[in-house]
Amino acid sequence: MKNSELIKVSYYPGCSLDSSGREYGESTEAVARDLEVELGELPDWNCCGATSGHATNERLDVLLSARNLWIAEKAGRDLVVPCAACFQRLKTAEKKLLEGPEKEEIPIGYQGKIRIKHLADFLWEDVGPKKIREKVRKPLPGLKPVCYYGCLTVRPPRVTGARDPEDPKVMDNILKILGAQVMNWSYKTDCCGGSLVLARPDIVRRLVGKLLENAEEAGANCVVTACPLCQANLDGQQDEIARESGKKPKLPIFYFTELMGLAFQNPDTKGWWKRHLTDPRKFLKEKGLI
Repeated sequence: MKNSELIKVSYYPGCSLDSSGREYGESTEAVARDLEVELGELPDWNCCGATSGHATNERLDVLLSARNLWIAEKAGRDLVVPCAACFQRLKTAEKKLLEGPEKEEIPIGYQGKIRIKHLADFLWEDVGPKKIREKVRKPLPGLKPVCYYGCLTVRPPRVTGARDPEDPKVMDNILKILGAQVMNWSYKTDCCGGSLVLARPDIVRRLVGKLLENAEEAGANCVVTACPLCQANLDGQQDEIARESGKKPKLPIFYFTELMGLAFQNPDTKGWWKRHLTDPRKFLKEKGLI
């Protein structure tokens, strides 16, 4: 493979992809290698402030993201962001730096010469369905996922630039190429409770329970997401929901990149499943996928 064949972008992993969302980070990097994408991690990047930064100090919130944007623009490549919350904060800061009073108040020098793209949008729009299809070695016909985008990837559209904020389709399209039978449902962008899991876990359990119940009603046997916090909430609340309701949801919650790696038969996949709180290995074995 020649270097000229690589798609080169800057990469902002954020804090979660090396901690609670480690399998998302590892699967993102594995899939990027399979698709001949060079992820150039931003040098000396800092936390974007999600989720507490913007609630504590709006100026600090902008400054945290502005520094990352300045580093990315200096690198001269479009910036790819896997985490929905990080993506939202960076896009929000960009809009304020280019259009708001912060343009004059914060002399960071960012001029908006790069694109900030969520990982799913980047893979679909820049890498493209043809390249993804070429890498599929073992399709996923036994999977009936619903795709859960959550609040932050697509809303508000004036910030994110999402084309279909109420009915996003990028992950659906990718999963269909992988051979999965993607199920339709009306809860793609409903809230899971986000960081309220710390302050009001009762609210999170109610919202997550509703999402899981409606996923099952839609005929899904798993949920696919692209947000570390959404994945953690849906994956980690199932036992507590069962204790409170008497109903035991058993839906595996996957990152879309994990399923891409599975369909590509990437050898690294076996290290990802054990990190899930709702263990997906029995489910994947029953489907003949591992």
